[in-house]
Amino acid sequence: MLTLAIIKPDAVAAHKTGAILAHLESRGFVLCAARLMRLTTAEAEAFYAVHRDRPFYRSLVTFMTSGPCLPMVLEREDAVEHLRTVIGATDPAEAADGTVRQLYAESKERNAIHASDSPDNAKGEVAFFFSDAERRRLSGASACGLWAGVRSRRPAPLSQETRWSPISSFRCGNRWRSPGG
Repeated sequence: MLTLAIIKPDAVAAHKTGAILAHLESRGFVLCAARLMRLTTAEAEAFYAVHRDRPFYRSLVTFMTSGPCLPMVLEREDAVEHLRTVIGATDPAEAADGTVRQLYAESKERNAIHASDSPDNAKGEVAFFFSDAERRRLSGASACGLWAGVRSRRPAPLSQETRWSPISSFRCGNRWRSPGG
């Protein structure tokens, strides 16, 4: 089973990305795909549209666009439920010992990681960040080939400034640069 996780801007900025990924892998998850990116306001609003009427919506969108994040597709049996257990409660003060949020989150609002909350939402969230073509190219990457049935719902391709690949750009301090740029 596949699920989506996003290492949020607070954890990326604090250089906790590798530790969080290692933590997830040590709990049996296989990394199938990942993309380091900075969400635009429109992308964050679309992704978190389910929370549009909640009082925290605007601050969540602002936070998720404040810096790079790492959306990733993870695989394992019972991936959605197991990931929710491994990351812990939204508020790190209430998260169980040894969970991602207890170990790496700053606060309830800056809580290090997002995880899909149901198998149906996982399919939609994976499709939001990874196109049909990307999933077809990666279909042999997962142990069970579970990309089938996940259709892209991303409203538009990511803008060039949010795309990242190790060949097309690199990080220099706090800025992203293209080779020769």
